[in-house]
Amino acid sequence: MFSIGDFAKHGRVSVRMLRHYDAIGLLRPAHVDPYTGYRGYEASQLARLNRVIALKDLGFTLQQVRAVLDEEVDVGELRGMLRLRQAEVAAAMAADAARLAGIEARLRTIESEGTMSNHEVVLKSVPTVRVAELSGIAESFGPEHIGPVIGPLYEELHGRLAAAGVAPTGPAVAYYEPVPGAGPEGAVTVHAGIQVAVEPAAGQPFDVVDLPGIEQAATIVHRGSMDTILPTAQALARWTDAHGYRSTGYARELYLDCEGGMESWVTELQEPVAKA
Repeated sequence: MFSIGDFAKHGRVSVRMLRHYDAIGLLRPAHVDPYTGYRGYEASQLARLNRVIALKDLGFTLQQVRAVLDEEVDVGELRGMLRLRQAEVAAAMAADAARLAGIEARLRTIESEGTMSNHEVVLKSVPTVRVAELSGIAESFGPEHIGPVIGPLYEELHGRLAAAGVAPTGPAVAYYEPVPGAGPEGAVTVHAGIQVAVEPAAGQPFDVVDLPGIEQAATIVHRGSMDTILPTAQALARWTDAHGYRSTGYARELYLDCEGGMESWVTELQEPVAKA
């Protein structure tokens, strides 16, 4: 039998929390001294305490926790609930990290205003390229919406190409199209492609598309994570405006080098342009 203090220590909770759980009938002590009122707990009660804390961390209210435990959720079900919550927390952390990177990129862009850009813009034609691709819909062209869509698309595409025995013949290419009727601020179709040398065929687990060439593209190379691409993209926009061109569509992304961590990635932006 443990005192309430020892039980709290072993359960990594506060005595105040245990008293509250007792008061609401969530975790009663195994014994209460009728004369002193001292609470005593058994080691076997740690199992219920662990479930209480786990379910709280899943976002359940204490009333909901009591209802779940009274239904005697088994270990397998509880593990599944925890795994789901773990995935949600991981996704939220990744989204927060992407937002922080975006804030940093925006800050660097603001700080560089009025200074000479060290980015080199090259005007060139881009040839037709055949890609195997998967596509999805992003809520907008903002990085906070593009990132969660394009990452899983590429992960899935790599797996499908490997399963089909198709080897890439060149870098990955991502391109974007507005969803019809969505308007300038609306949803965007995200195309995650990888260059291949296969013919389109029925039943393929991916689309094979001949991506049209670009007669005139203003191109610029970005080094680092796509979360930090804003200064590079805006340098391209300033060059386009300063040299009398106008954009005629979304820029493609040619992933020249994606080895190692994202901070070492090399990506070429290829924006179709025409004389203004």
